[in-house]
Amino acid sequence: MPPLSSSPVQFGKFIITSQVFYLTQLSMAFVNLKPLLPGHVLVSPRRVVPRLSDLSQSEITDLFVTVQRVGKMVERVFYATSLNIAMQDGADAGQSVPHVHAHIIPRKAQDLEERGGGDAIYAMLEGEEGDVGKHLKERNEETKSAGRSKFPKVDEAGRKSRSDEEMAAEAEDLRKAMEEEAGTGEGSPL
Repeated sequence: MPPLSSSPVQFGKFIITSQVFYLTQLSMAFVNLKPLLPGHVLVSPRRVVPRLSDLSQSEITDLFVTVQRVGKMVERVFYATSLNIAMQDGADAGQSVPHVHAHIIPRKAQDLEERGGGDAIYAMLEGEEGDVGKHLKERNEETKSAGRSKFPKVDEAGRKSRSDEEMAAEAEDLRKAMEEEAGTGEGSPL
């Protein structure tokens, strides 16, 4: 299936058109290159701005309504019982891409016991594992050096970057799941 948008969709300076699974007039939801847990997605305004305070009231409202809708769908699709919803607002808060975005991470009981418990997610978000900008930049550099798309290397922590094809397939599955949510009267994509 073709991407939701016929024009390029940007997250900061990165083109993520094939990763997008939900669009509104003002917001977008897209799959993550290196999810911390299965189903970890991002929601961002369509307009590229670095800080939450840079958004208009309409953009803030749409962003958080989209977070709520996508969160509900992700929780259902990934059989989660809870969600982490996190935003790093500015470089000193750990924001790695200067474009407002919320992380939605589906959670289950004892899903991070081997890492010290449920609160381990915060260290993961703050650390190298959660550095979305670095991962996107590495993928772009690898793609340029290869002259074509390829599977990036597996990192030391065991999380690997996903291919464009893997992310596009997940985006398509989640797009369909969002359409199912729209059938419940909870809203609809563009």
